[in-house]
Amino acid sequence: MTVDIRDSYFDKIYEISAIDKNVIFMTADADAFSLKKYKKDFPNRFMNVGVSEQNLINVAAGLALSGKKVFIYAIIPFITMRCYEQIKVNICSMNLPVTIIGSGSGLSFGNDGPTHHAIQDISVMRTLPEITILNPSDNTSTSKCAQLSYESKTPVYVRLDKGTFPDIYNEKDNYSDGLKIIRNLSDINIISTGYMTHIAIDVANYFKRYRNLNVGVIDVYRLKPINKDLLLRYIDTSRIIITIEENSIVGGLGTFISEIITDTQNNRNVILKRIAIPDKQCFDYGDRKWLHKKYEIDENSIIDNITKMRDQFC
Repeated sequence: MTVDIRDSYFDKIYEISAIDKNVIFMTADADAFSLKKYKKDFPNRFMNVGVSEQNLINVAAGLALSGKKVFIYAIIPFITMRCYEQIKVNICSMNLPVTIIGSGSGLSFGNDGPTHHAIQDISVMRTLPEITILNPSDNTSTSKCAQLSYESKTPVYVRLDKGTFPDIYNEKDNYSDGLKIIRNLSDINIISTGYMTHIAIDVANYFKRYRNLNVGVIDVYRLKPINKDLLLRYIDTSRIIITIEENSIVGGLGTFISEIITDTQNNRNVILKRIAIPDKQCFDYGDRKWLHKKYEIDENSIIDNITKMRDQFC
């Protein structure tokens, strides 16, 4: 696809807004190519509150209480961690159907440095009981997440990457599951989310081509509520599970999976390896590929980890 993944989301919201005049889109001075069309055609339903993200949350809550369907948009660290108290008190405590759209997941704003790295937001936002967390990996799933967030009657947090990516999903997929098997499961399976699913596919392709080893891949696009029952079925057929994510190792996908295994312990004979950004401050600037290598979440580092796990446990 040549469409930026963010535009896939906003194009769908445009389609919805053309039908539903109750939809309001708000931003804290963040932009995207496809929003130009929205601003032009729905000027009375587009608001830019400026660089005041906490106020953005408060205004959105008021509009939602007035019966509006509100979407709010800014760069991830600024719309989540800067606004955590407002989200908790003004949106989640009243269970308002506001969709919080964060741009620049993981290390996608790599050259903008530590203020823009979005590697703790999953850990932070998952503590809010009412919220749904969506982390799509391609244009098709991103467009579907826009529809799902519009249909939701409760708060939703959507993490959007930036750039163009190959399609993984199709329109006929079952989007109620919150996840999809991307590569057929085997004894060794990767569970990933968002951008890292593309890395997981490359890793699985490498093992198949050069090692004649089947490695399964599961993409989880709905991180909360996570589909525990379905994941447990897949975990129980696995010898080794590797979680990979562009998030802190504290509180992200690997934590979700470890909690599922621990909380439902039933003599499960599965080995779990979590691959994520270490639990330390990320003060580095650089492109995404360089940062991945530095934090050992790049393709080669993951291949080395899986090879060691296979040699030790299989």
